[in-house]
Amino acid sequence: MTRQTAVPDAAAAPAPGPASAGDERLARTRLLNQLVVRPELGSVLGAVLVFVLFSVVTDRFLTPSGVATWLDDSATLGIMAVAVSLLMIGGEFDLSAGVMTASTSLVTAIFATQLGWNTWAALAASLVFALLVGFLNGWLVMRTGLPSFIITLASFLMLQGLNLGVTRLMTGTVQVSGMRSAAGYASSGFVFASTMDIGGTTIQVSILWWLLVTAVASWVLMRTPFGNWIFAVGGSSASARAVGVPVTRTKILLFMTTATAAWLVGSINILRFTTAQANQGIGLELQFIVAAVVGGCLLTGGFGSAVGAAVGALIFGMARQGIVFARWESDWFQLFLGAMLLAAVLVNNAFRRRAERVRR
Repeated sequence: MTRQTAVPDAAAAPAPGPASAGDERLARTRLLNQLVVRPELGSVLGAVLVFVLFSVVTDRFLTPSGVATWLDDSATLGIMAVAVSLLMIGGEFDLSAGVMTASTSLVTAIFATQLGWNTWAALAASLVFALLVGFLNGWLVMRTGLPSFIITLASFLMLQGLNLGVTRLMTGTVQVSGMRSAAGYASSGFVFASTMDIGGTTIQVSILWWLLVTAVASWVLMRTPFGNWIFAVGGSSASARAVGVPVTRTKILLFMTTATAAWLVGSINILRFTTAQANQGIGLELQFIVAAVVGGCLLTGGFGSAVGAAVGALIFGMARQGIVFARWESDWFQLFLGAMLLAAVLVNNAFRRRAERVRR
């Protein structure tokens, strides 16, 4: 006699209802997990807090001219912070980035005013100079195996001495001026240093450059194979090389990217202010790094966001100008800077640990 096994009626099984198909608690959990893995979350929260603070303590902060002022303050810092963030995600530092902005300004100004070159040709020469320095930094880091901190510190010192020595040799002073009289100044100035009138408020074109650089960097980082290489070499160069990632090429290109961003900022500065000082840019490299860290980049590499670095620069601009609008002592900005850096490191480490748990 054959024994039959009873098969449960399909109709008897509980049908998935609307609650199980789209449980709000599960939806909220998934949304929270998606937010936590975003490196820029901490910087966005910080930007909201700074925005609210200065909106309350000073009336000028939200006026059209006030907004234009702190966006302008953030723009050139943001351009460099975005480039530095890519380099930091790749596991390296560039301490020569601040001085490089001055070096490219001086090269452009010297070629245009002292040697009589067209401004566009002078800009091309300064771009070639920046790319060579960036290539040399990256090549030395990979060739020698020394920390990029040491290599780029040496570059910082050499560029600083070069800026002072060559400028004094060519002009007899420590500054170069007279850009307005150079051929091609009008057209190049329109591209790099023009202004727009929006609702009666003057907006600098550097803000558009900042947005463009952020958008391109984010696309490269998140949508291209090169972006994957950046994360891979920052996480572990040995593992990245084992799976076929061109580690040397990637890191050299990252140093060249930082140098290109410095050239862009230097070009904006020299065409806007028409004068370059040989001692400009010293100390700015630390602000670039802090803005990138506030934006979610880890000092150990392999984690970060270009958008976050841009937001970190925005926090700088809002805080620096907000302190001025509120008529506080400017010394408070240094306190704010240190506190922001410490808080950012703690928050970024916490978010990274949470993100690693979510990905598992």
